[in-house]
Amino acid sequence: MVDGQVQTPLWLEIVSLGGEIHFYIRIHSPYRDAVESAVYAQFPEAEIIQAKDYAKFVPSDIPNKDWDLFGADYRMARKEDWYPIRTYTKFETETEALEEKRVDPLASLLEAAAKIKPDEQLWIQFGVEPVGNESGQPVPQWLKDGEALRNKLAKREDKPQRSMTQESADLFFTGKIPGQEEEKKVEAFPPEMRLTPGEKDIVTAIELKMSKPVFRSQIRFIYLGKKNVWFKQNFRLAFSYFSQYETANLNALLPGKTLTKIHKHWFLPRNLVLNRRYYLRRRKLFRNYINRWTPYYPRFGGMFMLNTEEVASLFHFPSWIVAPVPGVSRVEAKKGPAPDLLNE
Repeated sequence: MVDGQVQTPLWLEIVSLGGEIHFYIRIHSPYRDAVESAVYAQFPEAEIIQAKDYAKFVPSDIPNKDWDLFGADYRMARKEDWYPIRTYTKFETETEALEEKRVDPLASLLEAAAKIKPDEQLWIQFGVEPVGNESGQPVPQWLKDGEALRNKLAKREDKPQRSMTQESADLFFTGKIPGQEEEKKVEAFPPEMRLTPGEKDIVTAIELKMSKPVFRSQIRFIYLGKKNVWFKQNFRLAFSYFSQYETANLNALLPGKTLTKIHKHWFLPRNLVLNRRYYLRRRKLFRNYINRWTPYYPRFGGMFMLNTEEVASLFHFPSWIVAPVPGVSRVEAKKGPAPDLLNE
């Protein structure tokens, strides 16, 4: 908090409305110029318009007798957020010089989302909030914890700082002078040299993630539609998209506890309320999405850290060469200045 203000989150959303795909960036008005400048700097021919909230054009009481939905909030597979997910730099042909030979993980999602039928919709939402040094310390706490994890994985000795009281107690009971080091066995190789290739890759990946700015993030998706066309198995479109960012030795994105699915219980009387629980869970997910709330609102939680490279891998504007999806509308005409009629 600075001068009575708090950092507001940024919402990045990919939406398929009956097969028509849209990219939305939801921000507060003071930041509009900064975001537009960043987009135009990379995509000079882009056209940005202020759009109405698409979530307001469907009934507000979904699920109901006519509409149904399925969705989930996502979480990191590991508890430690310092383990990164797979990013665009790790896809096998990303280093190709020719753009048409590169692999874009977003292409498969757009291709599947373009096949969504009328009266069906697929919503994918990324909430990101910049993380600064809130405590005012020279090094943010998140970075300190990451360095401790890195040192542990690198098998480095962690020497905790001792207070004057502890040093005085050691001198009184053991007779050792503070700062006097005991003789240690000299090892031929430092701990870093004894790491396996896989352990080195993990430590390197953690260091790379910590080297970039991070965001406190949340991810969710909803697949909804009218019951006469709604096909529940289409939720796998989102599942298959997020599975592309999984790495076996680092991290992955998995559906969290807010998944709109209820398992039957061995105690049969408890199953009588399953339908009600299933309905309430879907209602809560839908309400959190349209209000842009955290997964466990009004409680805090369900968020994790992603750096700029990870966010850019999950949400970006696809190239027409790499992902020529018919559902993504393109600007056919290029804007230009008005003609100077006085000089003609």
